[in-house]
Parts: sequence; C-alpha cells; structure tokens
Amino acid sequence: MPTPESFPIEKIFVPTKQRKAIKPEIVAEIAESILEIGQQAPISVRRDGDRIVLVEGLHRLEACKALGETTILGVLVPAELAQHKPLLAERPEVEAERIKMARLKQLRLEKEAAEASTSALKGVRQAEAPRTRPAKGVRDNPKASSGRTAKSTPKTLSDWITQQKSSGGRY
Repeated sequence: MPTPESFPIEKIFVPTKQRKAIKPEIVAEIAESILEIGQQAPISVRRDGDRIVLVEGLHRLEACKALGETTILGVLVPAELAQHKPLLAERPEVEAERIKMARLKQLRLEKEAAEASTSALKGVRQAEAPRTRPAKGVRDNPKASSGRTAKSTPKTLSDWITQQKSSGGRY
C-alpha cells in the first residue's frame, strides 16, 4: 500500500460528477471528527498530467477545506487502480474507517443526549421554588399580637420573672 503524504488542497481537482455527491451533513460530521481526533483516513488521488485528481475522499476533502486546512493527507494511486474505484471502496481498511466513523458518531450523539438530559434536569431543579420554612417562632399571621414574639416568650419560670421585672410588670 502506498504511504500517505501531504497534498495542497488547492491543487486537488474534483470531477464535476463527484462534486454533485457532496452531503453537507456528512462534511460537518467528518469536520467534527477531524477536530477531535485528526484526519485518520487519507484520501486517494491520482496524477493526470500536471494536476492531482481526487479519486476517493470527497467529504474528507471538503471537511478539511471547511476547517481552513491548506493541506490534506492522501495517497497517490495509479490511474489503473483509480478506474477500479469500487475495488478501492471494498478494501478492509476503508470499511474499518467507515465503522469507526459510525461508532464515533454514535458516541457523539450519546454524549450530546446525556449533556442535554443533564442540563434539562438542572433547569427543572432551578425552576422549582425553594421550599423553605419560616424561622422558628416567626408568625405570618398579621392579626397575631405584635407584643409577643418567639424571642420574648419565656422558657422557664425564672425567665418569666426576669422579663416581668424588666418590663415593670407584676409577678
């Protein structure tokens, strides 16, 4: 298998027929993956005179463009192999990459769902009114006498006597 090398993105020609197959949602997924783990699978290109022609990896190429990359990892394949593109797609490493990308997508979706669930739960908890009890001895009844409060209620007989003496009352 040829070794991957770096190719300038601007020099890669994409045939019109391939360009029509671009799916923006796939480009976005691959771009996210490249941001998280880097480009794992090289694209396939071939030489055609002075230009480099894309054989396989349109969505990876578009994802790198969207991320502002100037180069992309790719392998140079002979023109004969490029004509047998279905054979290229059936290679085990290509299938393994597809499986890996599907697994990463599933993990990302599960992570997003868990984060959404956690934030929704936090929102519900914050929306619930805090259940607080009034301080012990505080009365909410406006008709209650204002002369006595929890602090002025004596707890023992000696407290009552002391209170009566200080207020000038009789005991």
